[in-house]
Amino acid sequence: MSSILIVDDEAGVRSSLAGVLRDEGYVVDAADSGEACLEQVTQQSYDAILLDVWLPGMDGLATLERLRERRIECPVIMISGHGTIETAMRATRLGAFDFIEKPLSIDKTVLAVRNAIRQRRLEAENRALR
Repeated sequence: MSSILIVDDEAGVRSSLAGVLRDEGYVVDAADSGEACLEQVTQQSYDAILLDVWLPGMDGLATLERLRERRIECPVIMISGHGTIETAMRATRLGAFDFIEKPLSIDKTVLAVRNAIRQRRLEAENRALR
């Protein structure tokens, strides 16, 4: 069973996303800050991370940058209610798998998670075949 980490400072967003993803069969954890995200990924590996751009303290882009510096290769899907093209481009340059704007479409979010996990599995199979 695939595991997902949701990182958002809004409890309602964490709760509703967690409910939807659990209904889809995923194991879900949540964090309310970039710092908490970095702590959790040192304790457990995840198949995908949903990461809000606007977080108190360390924002989502800085968190993504730290994840990559630490060689956490988990696909990261950025989410934002205040997304700009510049923010999306920066997230992509930092290695984000996808960028979704709030209000979140449940269908688009679930599809992005499925695609991220499928790509991660394909990359792992490719490495194993080499």
